[in-house]
Amino acid sequence: MTTSTTRVLALLEILQGGGIRTVPDLAARLGVDERTVRRYVGHLLDLGVPVDSVRGRYGGYRLAPGYRMPPLMLTDEEALAVVLGLLAAQRAGLVTTSAAASESAAAKLRRVLPKALGRRLEALLDTAGFTARPRPAAAPETEVLLGLAEATLHQRPVALTYTDRTGRSSDRTVLPYGLVAHSGRWYLTGADPAAADGNIRTFRLDRITAMTVQSGSFVVPAAFDPVTRVLDGLAQTPWTHEVSLRIRGSIEHIRSRLPADLATLTTIPATAALGDTDPSDGSAGPTTADAHTGWVQVRIRAERLDWIPPVLAALDRPFVIEHPAELRVLVHALARRLAAYGDL
Repeated sequence: MTTSTTRVLALLEILQGGGIRTVPDLAARLGVDERTVRRYVGHLLDLGVPVDSVRGRYGGYRLAPGYRMPPLMLTDEEALAVVLGLLAAQRAGLVTTSAAASESAAAKLRRVLPKALGRRLEALLDTAGFTARPRPAAAPETEVLLGLAEATLHQRPVALTYTDRTGRSSDRTVLPYGLVAHSGRWYLTGADPAAADGNIRTFRLDRITAMTVQSGSFVVPAAFDPVTRVLDGLAQTPWTHEVSLRIRGSIEHIRSRLPADLATLTTIPATAALGDTDPSDGSAGPTTADAHTGWVQVRIRAERLDWIPPVLAALDRPFVIEHPAELRVLVHALARRLAAYGDL
C-alpha cells in the first residue's frame, strides 16, 4: 500500500468521525498541503464514497448524511488470515511506530466485519496462547519504511541521516536495492556511491532519523539478492572477536545451529584438508580417513565467545579451533563441566 493510499484511507477515517472538516484542518492532520487534500477527496469520490463539499466561511468536507461503510465481505478464512497476519507482525516486532498500530487496525477490521464472524475472531484472540515470546520491537517510522519501499520499487536514490552502531551520525546518499525483514528488524541494502570502496551497505531502518527521495534513477545489478546480502552483512559485522573454525560435517547440519546472519561457511576442498592438523588445539585435525566426509571453514564475528562452545557441543561433529585461543579455553572448560556433571 503506497503512502498516498494510506492517507486517502486516513482521510476517510477522519470524515467518518462526523461533522464538517475544513481543508486547513485536514491538511494539518494528514501532513499534506491543501491542494493534496482536494486531490484525495477526488480519489474518494472516484471510489464511490459520497463526500459533500460545504461552501462558506466554515465550509469544508463531510460525508453525505446517512452514509455508512458497508460490511467488509471476507470469508472466514480471509478474515482469519488478515487478523492473524496483523497479530503475527506485532509479535515479530515488525510493526512500525508501536504495537498500538496493529491493535487499532485489527479493531477497525473487526468493526466492519459481519457480527457473527467478528464474535468468532474475538473468541479466538481472547483464548489463543503462544509458545514464542513477542520480540522486542525496533521498528522504523512508518514514513521511512513506506518512503524507502517506493524509492526501492522505482529505483530512486535516497538521502539518509543514519546513526551507526557506535552512535556516530552521518548524512549519505544511498541507492536502495532492497528491503529485508529479519529477526524483528527491518534492513535496507544498497550501494553507497560516496564510500571509498563503493561497496554495498546494509542499514537498520530504526537507525534512520531522516529520509528524502532524490531525483535521478539507477539500475539494480543483475541477480542481486537482498536477503542473501543482508544476512552476509550481518555475519560480517565487525565485533570484538573474529573466530575461525573448521568443522567436519555438511553445510545443512552446521547451518541448523549457525544461521547465515551469525556465520559464513565455505566448503574446504578435500586436497586442502588432507594432513592439516592443529596441534595447539589438542584435537585431531582432518586426516586422510576423514577427507570423504567433508570439512567446512566457519568464520564468526562475535561480541562474546561464551555462547559458541555450547553450539559446537550441540553440533556433535569433529572441529578444529584456528583462533582465538580464548575459545579453546572455554571449550575445554565446558568439556570438564560436562564430564563432572556426568559423574554426579
